[in-house]
Amino acid sequence: MKTKQIYHRLKSVYAAGLFAILLLGGTQVALGFQEQQQETTLKQYKGEVLDADTKRPLVFATLSLEGTNVSTVSNTEGEFALKIPKEITEGSVKVSFLGYKSKSIPLAQFSAEDNQIFMEVSVLKLTEVNLSIPKDARALVKETLKRKGENYFDDPTLMTAFYRETIKKRRKNVSLSEAVVNIYKTPYDSDRRDAMQLYKSRKSTDYSRMDTVALKLQGGPFNALLVDIMKYPEYIFTDATIEDYDFKFERSTREDGKLLYVVEFDQKENIIEPMYKGKLYIDADKKVLQSAIYELNITNKEIASKMFVRRKPRNANVYPTEVAYRIDYREKNGKWYYGYSNVLLEFKINWDKRLFNSVYSMTCEMAVTDWEKNLSGKLPKSKERMKSSIILSDEAVGFADPNFWGEYNIIEPEKSIESAIRKIQRQLRRAREDGGTSTP
Repeated sequence: MKTKQIYHRLKSVYAAGLFAILLLGGTQVALGFQEQQQETTLKQYKGEVLDADTKRPLVFATLSLEGTNVSTVSNTEGEFALKIPKEITEGSVKVSFLGYKSKSIPLAQFSAEDNQIFMEVSVLKLTEVNLSIPKDARALVKETLKRKGENYFDDPTLMTAFYRETIKKRRKNVSLSEAVVNIYKTPYDSDRRDAMQLYKSRKSTDYSRMDTVALKLQGGPFNALLVDIMKYPEYIFTDATIEDYDFKFERSTREDGKLLYVVEFDQKENIIEPMYKGKLYIDADKKVLQSAIYELNITNKEIASKMFVRRKPRNANVYPTEVAYRIDYREKNGKWYYGYSNVLLEFKINWDKRLFNSVYSMTCEMAVTDWEKNLSGKLPKSKERMKSSIILSDEAVGFADPNFWGEYNIIEPEKSIESAIRKIQRQLRRAREDGGTSTP
């Protein structure tokens, strides 16, 4: 099949996916920030989640206050910040991580800072490993997808979520955008699509680090939302494309005392268009997809570039070198729902008449931090909805003081991000002292 035909065949599948936008432009001034203090009725607990044996940080561990819908996740350094209403003085925090024994820790044992939570690996007994595993891994995946109506939220739900996207040039942060969004989640067995509303947003960008381009991410929170395989299986497993994959079982694991089948999938050797490979973690009893980690086959650079690059400088070739996804679901009262997802896009820019190339990575992640039933089932009006073509870094107005979002659970900033923000803010203060101004 010719490259052009392959691209058009895939266009509908990836239409709402991740897009890098490369625009010509000279060095730009870093954007300003605003300070706003806000009293909060929440008490914050900070700390880190670690492997009990190796002491390595556990990335994307889930922490939730039992009996409530309040939760957060640890960052890529294992650090967390959990905010709980001050009037709640009793209760327990549940900590869970795939492949580890879940912990329930009384709130009274937490201090405001420096909490260390050590998680133990969940070891399967030999009898469990030898349990009767279904013969057909593909059939198990199909059954899991069909059960979404009974296993996942079947009522309209209004979710509050924290979203972050970062752009790095090699290892240096050059852009950070964050937002609190409202997700109007429709039932999982409904064909009606979810809607989103931008509530608050902020950014900090230093375009002077970006050669001669201004790099932006189109789609914003939609990139993370559409990784929800159970709600949007058409972006990875359609009735037709599921037959283009090979499925096999890997070693099983446990989470929260439940046995999980690990299903590995990859496109068949005779399929030449880029598809996915990865692992699905499926509850052995209920047939629930609890987590998925996968990546896109991007060996064909020409097709990959057309899929993810909308505009680029004429004197450069741009192509992705890695496109990876993760989705985690959470459970409440026997029903599962979207909890956390992230997307990573890494790519190279090969410049004409330059000896060295540029390497960038774009990461976006979104975590649901609270939710309630949307009993009316109403969605926001069209003019109030976030568009899937949004470029968040263009919508946000500057980086606010951390207290600005004191009432929300957010993902704890990484040390590299905090350092980049402080550096940009110092540059802005010096510019103002010298009589300059910064505007978006």
